[in-house]
Amino acid sequence: MDAYGDDGKILAGGQSLVPLLNMRLARPAQLIDMNMCDELAYARETDGYLAIGAMTRQRDVEISPLVIQSCPVLSEALHRVGYLQTRYRGTIGGSLAHADPSAEIPTALTCLEGTLKVTSARGERLCTAKEFFLSYLTTSLEPDELLVEVLIPKSDMREGWAFLELSRRHSDFAIVGVACTLSLGESDGKIKRARISLGGVGPIPFCPEQAVSCLLGEKPSDLLFREAGRIASEEAEPDSDYHASAEYRREMVGVLVRRGLEKAMMRVKEKLSDGTA
Repeated sequence: MDAYGDDGKILAGGQSLVPLLNMRLARPAQLIDMNMCDELAYARETDGYLAIGAMTRQRDVEISPLVIQSCPVLSEALHRVGYLQTRYRGTIGGSLAHADPSAEIPTALTCLEGTLKVTSARGERLCTAKEFFLSYLTTSLEPDELLVEVLIPKSDMREGWAFLELSRRHSDFAIVGVACTLSLGESDGKIKRARISLGGVGPIPFCPEQAVSCLLGEKPSDLLFREAGRIASEEAEPDSDYHASAEYRREMVGVLVRRGLEKAMMRVKEKLSDGTA
């Protein structure tokens, strides 16, 4: 990377960069093709984490039995990324480095509290999603740095999940996207952990912390989930564009958060009823 300075661009799957090249929105002097770096294509367990190499194809992650078992919300999010053909080419690292706030992978990773491993000639560093995503199509990657791996905590056995989004057509970018997880305590059945991430409602994926706080320590109920959705919609500060107004996006945040929590709870109940939790 150092040899190319600011004039080099990484080419991974090409599903984000090539359209930018076609529209002359990106005009790098050099393209650095990573497609022969097979050592960066994997999904494996590492000390209680799911480790995914940056060059792993999205389709491979989507259908991986390990991912489906240990991180199902990511698999569900990937099913909504582009089209099947683009997922066969697109990479996990490519989508994250592109940093579109309406994209599914950044939204899911933010919900899952994933860690991104970045490397350069100066060494490695780890950063959270909040540290990595800075604004629209902007990350904390320096010109000489490369995203090489994502580390995601494995799912709790008593955890339910959901990924929902509103888009004009299936496989379009989300007007609003919601990823959420719920975990229940074994003795009292109250919510011991909740995570929510919103996509398409700001310059980076957004976690509505007050909505999450209202869930913790409470018994799951339709009324509680409706209240969490209301609070999340108040926390969101979306912009208007030709796809939707800010008011409409805010309203849809409330609807999708409520539905996502209901779906996550349904999955917890299914696990308890069939003895898998």
